[in-house]
Amino acid sequence: MNISTRQFENASIVDVTGDITLYNTPEVRKILLDLLKEKRVKRVIVNLEKVKYIDSAGVASLVEGLKLSRDLKSGFALYGLSRTTREVLELTRLLKVFEVHDTEEEALSAIPGGAGGAK
Repeated sequence: MNISTRQFENASIVDVTGDITLYNTPEVRKILLDLLKEKRVKRVIVNLEKVKYIDSAGVASLVEGLKLSRDLKSGFALYGLSRTTREVLELTRLLKVFEVHDTEEEALSAIPGGAGGAK
């Protein structure tokens, strides 16, 4: 798995490539928490276009990032969900909890803190 971050105006985009599993979840968690807690970014957008599989530990990391972003009044969104990733979030009933977009452009143009809603 590879993770990189990039800045776009007031948002930090986290690009994830590869499966998010128990073995690499600590890396995902560290980056999300660092952006939110240490760097105090206004909005975190997680790019999941190149993630084919996510397990429960990976989902837990995303939930932890979402919870922290809400506590800090930051934005947190996902985009580019593969069919499998979308199914995992649907099965766990979390698809409606996250702000989910189809494309990076949609995620960037959404109002931070607004009702993004699942697509």
